[in-house]
Amino acid sequence: MKKQSYENHTRYNPLQHFIWMPLAAITLISAIVYTFSVVKNGEFSLNTFLLLALAILSALAGILARMYGLALQDRLIRTEEQFRYYILTNKRLDPCLTIPQLIALRFASDEEYPALAEKAAQEQLAPKEIKKAINNWRADEYRV
Repeated sequence: MKKQSYENHTRYNPLQHFIWMPLAAITLISAIVYTFSVVKNGEFSLNTFLLLALAILSALAGILARMYGLALQDRLIRTEEQFRYYILTNKRLDPCLTIPQLIALRFASDEEYPALAEKAAQEQLAPKEIKKAINNWRADEYRV
């Protein structure tokens, strides 16, 4: 496997990004177009409503599942990074650091993590700036 770095750290889940999302979008768009054509012809029925509702609900269920999974990962990363900082410095992590900043900081090696965390808090660095400031990249192969 290729060594992870700033240039290649973005990950895709093929089932999510290349199958479910396109199919959900196609289904939802098709159901909306069909509903409009049926309404235009004056043939709207309960079946048409149920078809549209099912398309919306199936897309919504997938979106919510993805959002909840990412929110849980964010909470876990926050806890891990707070613990990691405490282990390395015997101090608490600055509470002004945001979740996106902590997510970016997780890629920093243990040697540069404390200084970069303090710099990110003081200068309110954007996650992209934090990632670019990392010299010794620590791979995260688990986040999707």
